[in-house]
Amino acid sequence: MKTSTAVCGVGMVPFAKPGDSEPYYEMGRKAAIAALRDAGIDYERIQQAYVGYVYGDSTCGQRALYGVGKTGIPVINVNNNCSTGSTALFLARQAIETGAAECVLALGFEQMKPGALASYFHDRPSPFESFDEACDELVGYPEVPMAIRYFGGAGMQHMERYGTKAETFAKIRSKASRHASRNPLALFQKEVTEEEVMNSPSLIGPLTRLMACPPTCGAAAAVLCSESFAKRHGLNHQVRIVAQSMTTDRPSTFDSRSVISLVGADMTRAAANQAYEGAGIGPLDLDVVELHDCFATNELITYEGLGLASIGEGEKFVEDGDNTYGGRVVTNPSGGLLSKGHPLGATGLAQCTELVQQLRGQAGERQVSDARTALQHNLGLGGACVVTIYQKVA
Repeated sequence: MKTSTAVCGVGMVPFAKPGDSEPYYEMGRKAAIAALRDAGIDYERIQQAYVGYVYGDSTCGQRALYGVGKTGIPVINVNNNCSTGSTALFLARQAIETGAAECVLALGFEQMKPGALASYFHDRPSPFESFDEACDELVGYPEVPMAIRYFGGAGMQHMERYGTKAETFAKIRSKASRHASRNPLALFQKEVTEEEVMNSPSLIGPLTRLMACPPTCGAAAAVLCSESFAKRHGLNHQVRIVAQSMTTDRPSTFDSRSVISLVGADMTRAAANQAYEGAGIGPLDLDVVELHDCFATNELITYEGLGLASIGEGEKFVEDGDNTYGGRVVTNPSGGLLSKGHPLGATGLAQCTELVQQLRGQAGERQVSDARTALQHNLGLGGACVVTIYQKVA
């Protein structure tokens, strides 16, 4: 990278069920203020802002930030489905790297409705037409909500190819609940057993209701600065973004006739490999990971996409306990999307918040011992995948 990018401040609000949260602009305002306070700077120092959300009218970013201050800076609104928060982070990091700005705010929020994700525009073609056509052919179940059949179908394919058991996905969900029980900002803090996960209502294939992330409201933010700016202003710059990659779909998404590819595994692999190369490390060097577990099936698939486990060996990674405390790499210490919640625009920046706190040693009861290198994976179908690698600098 041309200019070293430090994450000098992070902040988020407690995640809540739809109907139980404050309005999006108030959640966004509070998350931004929390990140600024954590960085120890005033909003007047921010030179640009990138604000992510999926469900909202244009310029919601301005509506949220005007409650923090009206300083006339560029405010860029971002929408990239479930990878929206990390896309805002990606753009903020680019602004620092290229020298366009020295102090940038990335903010994400979402005020969601109950129920499965759905399209709001029915008078024009859907961006998911090609995905739906492929899913109709490979999975079926056209009556099932799209995200459930996409990721349920991917789980079924993994079971068929590699003999993975449905109970393994339940173990992933149970692990998420154990981690979230230590996170006061998580939506669900109650531990659930594998049996409770398996006995919850069936959705499709191996998926039960507890294996799906809940619709969630929330907000999170990060203050990014150049190393020189941070030093001049006496800011904490010990956590750096050392590599970052964003990928979108290639022909294999559709041509491979694989539901696993359809839900972004190829994007994940490409983004991870680019990030590893940029950081000069490999998956064995990671201490902690926040990955996009929108469904328990996708967490297992993502282990393989990120190289944490070999192709087909995601189940073994779970069975060996390598995905939690005492194992090889702690995945989703926050509780992940499954337990912490998934407010689409905020998710990527909530992942950033968790990992920065882990690297600083500020994660409390969920602290990963001696964490120095962290990876963040945020996926949105349609599609985009962002992988970010952070390191603690002495």
